[in-house]
Amino acid sequence: MNFNSSKLYRIPLHYHILFWLTYFLFNTFRWGSYFNDYLYSFKTNLLGFPIHMTLCYLNILIFMPYLVYRKKYLLYVLAILSSLFIMVFIKFNLTYLLITHDVWPEGPETIDKLTLNYTIDMMMGELYVITFVTAIKITLDFLKEQKRVTDLEKSQLETELLFLKSQISPHFFFNTLNNIYSLSVEKSDKTPKIVLKLSELMRYMLYDTKNKKQTLENEILCIQNYLDLERIRNDHRLEVNMSISGDIHDKEISPIILLTFIENAFKHGVNKNTGNVTIDINFKVKGDYLHFTISNPMAEITHHTDNFNKSSGIGIENVKKRLELGYNKNDYKLSFKNKKNIFVVKLVIKVT
Repeated sequence: MNFNSSKLYRIPLHYHILFWLTYFLFNTFRWGSYFNDYLYSFKTNLLGFPIHMTLCYLNILIFMPYLVYRKKYLLYVLAILSSLFIMVFIKFNLTYLLITHDVWPEGPETIDKLTLNYTIDMMMGELYVITFVTAIKITLDFLKEQKRVTDLEKSQLETELLFLKSQISPHFFFNTLNNIYSLSVEKSDKTPKIVLKLSELMRYMLYDTKNKKQTLENEILCIQNYLDLERIRNDHRLEVNMSISGDIHDKEISPIILLTFIENAFKHGVNKNTGNVTIDINFKVKGDYLHFTISNPMAEITHHTDNFNKSSGIGIENVKKRLELGYNKNDYKLSFKNKKNIFVVKLVIKVT
């Protein structure tokens, strides 16, 4: 983890004050009950806590970022030991001069000068405080970093989903515009209707697909507009059979998922076939799941599945990716099969 000392100040100041105040009171009462002298405990802690705080923040702000995270471990050990010795020396002399000459009442012997036993015992105590506070700081930084990573991953997933949704093949719109041009030259009565349908479809794709989920009713309405445009474009050679059963109200689904399969059915089953073509579409809601099926004839010009995988539009891989990003693996089941030159797509997906 990349340690940044400036992160210390991201923790509100009142949290620092509350922590040290709680620790101070706990230590005062603990040693006060041990010595049976709360005033003495208060004085020694009042003297000792600035030393605790200095060592802790020195370690957090300087030693760790400039030595540990730069892999200067030997210098770090020397810096810690040196600072501990200096602080113990200061603590001993201040206690001796300001509070009492008995600077180590809990020790095995009465001392009036700095001894090795006293120095080691005090350094171990200070080291405990440093370790405790540093562990808290590292834990808080770790939790913040985890939250940042989680938020970043979520943002990346949302960006990827938006990108995938934006990849709807433009060939349909170009072809439709060409049809509109031809109809306008012929001054056909179909022109206003096809312009209106195209406008509704584009409005849905541009504005109504920004959310993660869309109502199933709106998604089906979008599909109906798409089918109406294809009927106009392909005139009498196209037959579309669409059936809807079950309760589609108050159901939600990721937008454009279903339209992707329908677009590919027309691209490979209609545009690459001559003569009359039949497309069968079925929506069936059972409980919390939508059972969606679409079938179209195999392409006469090229092998359908190869083109489906290599599609210049969203394509099957795009759909799979969107399903993986937007749903749990147990919430959907996607399958494809060829049956007597009929290509069938089946999707069972949770719509609650």
